[in-house]
Amino acid sequence: MDRLRALAVFRQVVELGSFAKAARHLRLSPAAVSKNIGELEAHLAVRLFNRTTRRMSLTEAGRLYHERVVRILDDLEEADSALGPLQQRPSGLLRVSAPMTTTLFALSRAIPEFLERYPEITLDLRMDDRRVDVVEEGFDIALRGSDRLENSSLIARKLLTLRHAVCCAPVYLEQSGRPIHPQDLRSHNCVQFTLSDHADEWSFHNNGETVNVPVNGRYKVGSSLAVRDALRAGFGISLIPRLYVEEDLATGRLVSVLDDWSPVETTLYAVYPSNRHVQAKLRAFLDFAIETFGRLEEGGKPATPPQNC
Repeated sequence: MDRLRALAVFRQVVELGSFAKAARHLRLSPAAVSKNIGELEAHLAVRLFNRTTRRMSLTEAGRLYHERVVRILDDLEEADSALGPLQQRPSGLLRVSAPMTTTLFALSRAIPEFLERYPEITLDLRMDDRRVDVVEEGFDIALRGSDRLENSSLIARKLLTLRHAVCCAPVYLEQSGRPIHPQDLRSHNCVQFTLSDHADEWSFHNNGETVNVPVNGRYKVGSSLAVRDALRAGFGISLIPRLYVEEDLATGRLVSVLDDWSPVETTLYAVYPSNRHVQAKLRAFLDFAIETFGRLEEGGKPATPPQNC
């Protein structure tokens, strides 16, 4: 048994959730993957997976072993890379997935600076608000906004906190009245951003009190810019990141309500597979993203995106 290969195969089976996916990722036959796992289980004298014809899951021993194996393999890769990090220049194709609206507001105008800084990197930036499968779809890194980050095998680095506001056009308040308490939103036409973790229920905090409000309305849409357009037109009220409406609030085109209440915050993370954390091109982009979003969180103004996206 090639023990190092067997450990790498075991890790991929766990992180991709199937023998078939691991075989495709490693460019091995399914039989070779099964053979490696079988030999590893025989060597350890424990069963690592519970397997049926329909599903697969880790045993308790498999879960504990996976935690150790990940650290060992990452340490080995880092040791290899440590032999010459100063001579290693970021280069090659870098595939990045990022949410469209956040990228347009806060990152896209800085991308030429990144490419000038690292002339040997070719960037494939896919702007897509859906939650991609980083490993399965072959991305090096993804930017992902979430109220809560799910447990996974991915490494996550915080980039930015997106603070929200409940806002609408002045004409909407004239027609529908101003909500005084979060529960008042039950009777309002709420424009819902369907890709949010809080699309159907908005949470608010005030002096230790937490209020969760189910919301509904006539318009549900998977774009924050489309939500903003609806608000500008006076069609409803919504919970939206302040980053996207800062100028509208400053000019009075939109007004915020329930200012005594703190709505949910969304954190923007950079997530990437743990076995890629030492790649020079990935490190270069991660450092650049931390720098760019850090300037924004410190009070820098976002770039103005195109009006029609």
